[in-house]
Amino acid sequence: MIETPENQYMFDTLLVMQKGELTEYEIYTKIASITSNPHNRDVLNRIASQEYEHYQIWKGYTKRDIGPDTLKTWFYYLLARLLGITFTFKLMEGLEKRSQVVYHKLGTIIPEVKEIIAHEETHEKELIDLLDEERLRYMGSVVLGLNDALVEFTGTLAGLTFAIQNSQVIAVAGLITGIAASLSMGASEYLSQKSDREATNPLKASIYTGSTYVVTVFLLVLPYLILSNPYFALPITLTAAICIVFLFTFYISVAKDLPFWRRFLEMALISMGIAAVSFLIGLAIRAVLNVNI
Repeated sequence: MIETPENQYMFDTLLVMQKGELTEYEIYTKIASITSNPHNRDVLNRIASQEYEHYQIWKGYTKRDIGPDTLKTWFYYLLARLLGITFTFKLMEGLEKRSQVVYHKLGTIIPEVKEIIAHEETHEKELIDLLDEERLRYMGSVVLGLNDALVEFTGTLAGLTFAIQNSQVIAVAGLITGIAASLSMGASEYLSQKSDREATNPLKASIYTGSTYVVTVFLLVLPYLILSNPYFALPITLTAAICIVFLFTFYISVAKDLPFWRRFLEMALISMGIAAVSFLIGLAIRAVLNVNI
């Protein structure tokens, strides 16, 4: 009935829908199988069962067996292993929203479309929101370490560049200062969390804060370790800072359903503003103290 010259486009659309549902079923099932948290595994299997039901609906009309998109399945699987299941599935749902126009066209011949739309728009989102992931519970500690490292170190490296003008000395000074600061930040977070009875595990929170801080510091100092000219290294460091802010803000925005651009611009402007002020301070200190290294 559907596979006729007049309805070929509609038939091809159904095949795309069918393949998409089976692919998502494979993604959820594959990741659920390696998820250690019983609650999360149950949520993922419930979503997978919905996707398979949708696949069977499309198959009932196409009368075709069709395989999943293997490349997409592995892409999201690896993304989940690297960046976590909550981020991965919210990104997947955000990027793969099917066209409402196509749904309405299909609705004229397929009565089950309304049920599928309800699942796609409501049920899956509600289920994904039930996911409980440790890295998101400690995201406040990660934000603390990242923000402090970016704000303090873009300024510190900018100031040292004009005051010292020696890449190796700047890199050594930056690493020593950064590692000491990361230990201090981790200890402060530990004490802060320990004083809050409703807080998360203080030791884990301090590790998240300190490790985020020191990794960020290393990425910012890296150009000074590679390049001998600090004036070439500085713009690369500032660019790296913007990239870190962009990627982290995007991650948080997707994982926690937060606005992206306002948070990104706010954090980027603060980091670059402090770097600009530190530029001037470093130049002034060099001139006043007559430092030549």
